[in-house]
Amino acid sequence: MTDRVEIIARTERRRKYSDAEKAAILAQADQEGVSVRDVARRHEIAESLIYNWRSARRQATAIASEPLEFIPYGSIVTSQPAPTSPVPAPQAKAAPSCTPMPEELVRPHPGARPGAIDIDLPSGVRLSTDSYVNEKALARVLRALRDIS
Repeated sequence: MTDRVEIIARTERRRKYSDAEKAAILAQADQEGVSVRDVARRHEIAESLIYNWRSARRQATAIASEPLEFIPYGSIVTSQPAPTSPVPAPQAKAAPSCTPMPEELVRPHPGARPGAIDIDLPSGVRLSTDSYVNEKALARVLRALRDIS
């Protein structure tokens, strides 16, 4: 019998794994007759990390298999943006004014909405947005409008 004492001093650290490294570790863990505990110990990682990677892989596969769906909501009306007036040349400095400048004068292109999109729904509702819209948020709004109509 050998008298052996093992001291485990853990230093918490986060390691980054490439997709190839994750795939290789998951391939080892997926082999028949191999336990996740053995693979985790071999790579000096927590078992839960392998289970989390498996879960993420399942979710990614499920999302990738869902078909993309276009939601038709009538016709798209294209219109030209309102012409912008040239910015007047600065005049001689006058005494500072206490009144704030209107928002139209502060914007770089007053009145223009880059990539304006107007959607007229059959219910009479008009949805207006521009190129700055968050695509996921717009998709949620269109789904909600579809569900209530």
